[in-house]
Amino acid sequence: MELMGDRTRLWETGRLVEAPGDGSEQEVPAYARTADSADAGDPADLELETARRRAAETGDPAALSMLGALLLRRGDLDGAERHLRAATADGDRSAANNLGVLLHQRGYADEAAGWWRIAAVAGSAAAAHALGRYHRERGDEPAAEYWLRQSAESGHALGAYALADLLEHRSDVGAERWFRAAAERGHREAAYRLARILGGRAPRARSGGLGPGGVETSVRELRAAAADGRDGGPAGEAEQWYRQAAARGHRRAALHLGTLLEGRGEIQEAARWYLTSAKDGEARAACALGFLLRDAGDTDSAAVWWRRAAQDGDGNAANALGALHADRGESGEAERWYRAALDAGDINGAYNLGLLCAEQGRTAQAEQWYRRAAYAGHKEAANALAVLLLQGGDAAGAEPWFSKAAEAGSVDAAFNLGILYAGRDEDRQAFQWYERAATAGHTDAALQVAMALMRDGDEEAAERHLRVAVRGGNAEAAFRLGALLDRDDDAREECEEWYGKAARQGHRRAQVRLGMLVAERGDVVEAAHWYREAAEAGSRNGAFNLGLLLAREGSEPEAALWWARAAEAGHGRAALRLALLAARRGDLTEGRHWCDCAVELGPAEVSERAARLRDALQQELTA
Repeated sequence: MELMGDRTRLWETGRLVEAPGDGSEQEVPAYARTADSADAGDPADLELETARRRAAETGDPAALSMLGALLLRRGDLDGAERHLRAATADGDRSAANNLGVLLHQRGYADEAAGWWRIAAVAGSAAAAHALGRYHRERGDEPAAEYWLRQSAESGHALGAYALADLLEHRSDVGAERWFRAAAERGHREAAYRLARILGGRAPRARSGGLGPGGVETSVRELRAAAADGRDGGPAGEAEQWYRQAAARGHRRAALHLGTLLEGRGEIQEAARWYLTSAKDGEARAACALGFLLRDAGDTDSAAVWWRRAAQDGDGNAANALGALHADRGESGEAERWYRAALDAGDINGAYNLGLLCAEQGRTAQAEQWYRRAAYAGHKEAANALAVLLLQGGDAAGAEPWFSKAAEAGSVDAAFNLGILYAGRDEDRQAFQWYERAATAGHTDAALQVAMALMRDGDEEAAERHLRVAVRGGNAEAAFRLGALLDRDDDAREECEEWYGKAARQGHRRAQVRLGMLVAERGDVVEAAHWYREAAEAGSRNGAFNLGLLLAREGSEPEAALWWARAAEAGHGRAALRLALLAARRGDLTEGRHWCDCAVELGPAEVSERAARLRDALQQELTA
């Protein structure tokens, strides 16, 4: 409910009163003092006294209406009513609107509506808006729409916004037009609501789930769409309206603008808008600012903003504080903040409490927290609960939770179901779950799918999945991709590249294969390096090959040490080599010992040779 002409909000009621004039509507500062407390030289006092003299001298309805509006602004309802009623008696529409505002403030809503109707019929857009609000509050939406549309079509920003709000409530696509009309007239909430509509229409990029400290879903979606709107389109237009609303002090618009900027890497400007929003009391912006500061390495400042947001009830921030204290080994503080997150309604708090208890060996408590989160629909908690049950030997109890988590979209749970079925030799079901997890980007699952395809002879499909797993950093996949390419002489260079990638990650078999490849091209030093890396990590093949290399280079005593390590680890060929060394030295007893080991260890060819050598040594001993 508004004043026309010079206009100001009455913040106590959220209404606007209308001042007489030429029908134009321009914002002016609100009077901050009442008549009793104003200074003698206050411009408001001078304006009031001028209006009083004019009304007293002329009795003109416009002057009476102006005086009533001024008194209404100052809170002098009795004085205002007398002058407004006098002006309305002479047909002043501004006075009729303002009399409605006054009566509404006094609790006479129905009588107020009568005066608003009189003013609205006379063409007052402000009164039409007030009358539309009155009907909507009473559930009469057709009447509300009629009067709000009258106000909106007259160019009234608040009327356009209220009409848009009503239409959006009914899911009417016409809401966008009126939000836009209000936003173009400077209505900041309309600009924000319009931006939300446009942002919701923008294409969505794929985005993974966030951890406990992530920004709420709607903000995350806006960030994912930011790349689509840099130069135009719905997201680009949404950004323009967010900027307009944020510039006018709309804290949620500033938050969303920050997420758009952060999503396309404009971190500094994003931080400025987060800071603006956070200072205005938006807890989610304080939380998001904390994450930017953490990523920049300033965890102390991040903690300040997280604490501020958490104290305002932001569960994400409380979880982030808990994780920060957990990383510092301050488990008591971590638990306190995780509980605060849970109290704020963030179920991630229960999940994080489960993780904390599990790390401390408090299995029973971990299970309780996991269950609480899982029953609330937390998919990763359901997966963690299933893992805990499986580790405790309750496979039957674990399976339903794995299934629930997987169906809810947990990639880890889908992979774990694959392991569960594979352990039962139910290969078809295992493959289905591995494939589902692999499709969602699970690198270990992609490796399992590739291995299954290799067994079925589909090397082409297997290679595709191995390459997916390799991109995720899986060393075993890199080794197997190298082994697959090793069969093709034209792919030796790429084969060596994948063996190298796996070898540098500590994969022992890859280290041995890489050593063999470089040895073939005569690089003895590098070959020895990789054989030694594998041998020292426990590879018996690495130890055996290192021994061969050293023996060829004339270092037979050192070679014998590595062969002994390989033989003790079950390498039959290494045992045979040691038997031959002992025989050449004439140590028949040691030779027989290693022959016995080689016969036992095999393979068949080695066992036969070792048996013949053992017989020969026996003859020497008994000769």
